[in-house]
Amino acid sequence: MNDSPAAPVVLDVWCELQCPDCRLALGDLDALRERYGDRVELRLRHFPLEKHQHSFAAAQAAEEAAGQGAGWAYAAAVLARTDALGARGEEVLVEVARELGLDAEELDTALVDGRHILVVDTDHAEGKAIGVRGTPTYEVGGQLLDASRSQDGVRERIEEIVDGLLAS
Repeated sequence: MNDSPAAPVVLDVWCELQCPDCRLALGDLDALRERYGDRVELRLRHFPLEKHQHSFAAAQAAEEAAGQGAGWAYAAAVLARTDALGARGEEVLVEVARELGLDAEELDTALVDGRHILVVDTDHAEGKAIGVRGTPTYEVGGQLLDASRSQDGVRERIEEIVDGLLAS
């Protein structure tokens, strides 16, 4: 008899941290976390869009924050400041790190030395390869759900897929 817990279902969340629609998706992500706990692993995947000039830096900063143990908390805090990020740029990314108690100087250094560029570029390329066109877009159980135009019904569809995966 196998008593080990099943591996969690992976939900990739293709996100752009200067995207107002991604900010709106946070409520759905919180509801999914509450419903499934550790049975679902939410993975932040980066898909910076050219129309937002600070989104690539924000993705790199989120990777540094993840390395410091605060990936999703950092992403949510940056998404809460999309207007400030658009207006003031990278200084907002450092401010958020400081507010969350992260090593803000190290985060700033990571933006300068580019240590996370490869991860962000790889995420973007993988997203394009599977058909991600905008953010937020979700991938779970081999199904791509584009919520870049509307979040309506997306969480319910994710729940249907996850429930099916967990039941199998």
